[in-house]
Amino acid sequence: MRTFGLDYGTKTIGVAVSDGLGLTAQAVTTVRRTSLKGDLAELSRLVKEHEVTRFVLGLPLNMNGSEGPRAEATRKFAEVLESALGLPVELWDERLSTVAAQRTLLEADVRREKRREVIDQLAAQFILQGWLDAHRPRTDGYDTGYDDYDPEA
Repeated sequence: MRTFGLDYGTKTIGVAVSDGLGLTAQAVTTVRRTSLKGDLAELSRLVKEHEVTRFVLGLPLNMNGSEGPRAEATRKFAEVLESALGLPVELWDERLSTVAAQRTLLEADVRREKRREVIDQLAAQFILQGWLDAHRPRTDGYDTGYDDYDPEA
C-alpha cells in the first residue's frame, strides 16, 4: 500500500511516494500544471505506475494556523482529486515544508537551476514523510496510556 504526497501549487504539483512499508518518502516528479483535466490525467497515470492507494495533500496554512486563499483552493482540489480518481485524500499541514526543502538543497550545494526543478517534489517528500512519521505505530514499547483514555471519566 503506497501513498502519494502532493505539494499543490499554482504552476506545479510536486509528487512523492512512500515505500511499500510506509516508512520512507521518496521524491518522484514535478507535474507541470496545464489544466485540471490534464493534471488529473497525469496524476492518474502516476497512481497506476506506482500502485498508489491514497493521497496526502499539503495544506498551506498561514503561520498562525489560519487558512487563506491557497488553502481554500487546495481543499477544492482535494475534493476534485478524490472524486475523479476514487482514492482517499488526507490534508496535511505543510507549513515550512518548502523552507525545509530549500534549506536541504542549499546545504547540498545544488545549483539554482536544479533547485527550481526539484523543489516542489522535495517539498512533497517532506509533507509525506511528516505524515508517515505521524502515522507510524510505535515500536519502542512505550505506551502513552491514552489508548483507553475517557475524558468523561
